[in-house]
Amino acid sequence: MRKKSQTPLYLIPILSKALDVLELMENESGSLTLEAIHKRTRFSKTTTYRVLKTLVHRGYLAQLGDGSYRHISRQKKVVFGYGSQSSTMPFSDAVEQSLRTAAVEAGVELLVLDNHYSGTTAVQNADEFAKRGVDLVIEFQTDQAAAPIIADKIASAGIPLIAVDIPHPHATFFGVDNFRCGKAAGEILARCIEERWDGRVDWIIGLDLAFAGPMVQARVTGAFEAINKELPSIKADRYVRIDVQGLRENSHTAMLEFLREHPASRRIAIVASNDASALGAIDAARSLKREKHLMIVGQDAIEEMLNEMRKSRTPAVATISHGAENYGRQLIHVGLEILKGRHVPPYHFAEHKLITQKMMAEED
Repeated sequence: MRKKSQTPLYLIPILSKALDVLELMENESGSLTLEAIHKRTRFSKTTTYRVLKTLVHRGYLAQLGDGSYRHISRQKKVVFGYGSQSSTMPFSDAVEQSLRTAAVEAGVELLVLDNHYSGTTAVQNADEFAKRGVDLVIEFQTDQAAAPIIADKIASAGIPLIAVDIPHPHATFFGVDNFRCGKAAGEILARCIEERWDGRVDWIIGLDLAFAGPMVQARVTGAFEAINKELPSIKADRYVRIDVQGLRENSHTAMLEFLREHPASRRIAIVASNDASALGAIDAARSLKREKHLMIVGQDAIEEMLNEMRKSRTPAVATISHGAENYGRQLIHVGLEILKGRHVPPYHFAEHKLITQKMMAEED
């Protein structure tokens, strides 16, 4: 009598196939498509697809934006790379602190590299993120020209990318709606011009950040649009944009020159792309004892700007808060959703809020 072939009594075929797929992905340094995994395992495409979706759902694999799959190590924490705009800039520092706190809460390891407000440095840091094989990169850098270079390096390494404030190709965007932030700044400035200067103004100046590209420049564009709507009698030649690169010292120098060139101007309204620029303009006006000739609205609501607004004779009438303290949790949440292969909208807009001098006085 012929003996029956011996077969494992407790083998679960689909589980065995899932483990085969997982082991295959563990040995891959990059990502693989469904078709590639199907061919290498020789499982049916339907079975391969269901196994992949299950492993993504359980957090063993990540599905990338191009549809391919990448292994996530379970022997260590998920690692996010964070390219910080600059440790010397207050808003950037607030975002970093928020992100560090949120990463600890979520059990995510955070590798922080300082971009030093330099596109060149940001590109070098992108190479480092790719070399380290982080699971996801959060990029906060301001040079629009460097954005496609950075994005290509990260995408070529098969790493998902979130871009903060400045859009990058292949990336999910996270930041404020710059045009609407600008409109909020312009509306409060127009109101102050009407109340304090009877609707008359000599100059409306936008302290711009040109190298960041049109999306950030929309802060000044939105402000000019709002002022023009509220005060249509102001002539177009009264609007001036000055590129100060978002830096306090550049703004100080540029406004010193402008004020000296226009000694008779007594009503100068300024919208700044960030609070650093606004503070630089205030420094210039203060050094010439011309604070009363200016009204300024900034962006970011950094602590020094809020303290400036508490002064009784300051030119700073308002700033727009971008909620830096909330960036961390939102960025970590979006990043984890991406790694789980869940649908994530291409744009995530953070909430902004107007903070006026009057509001500060009421708080105090």
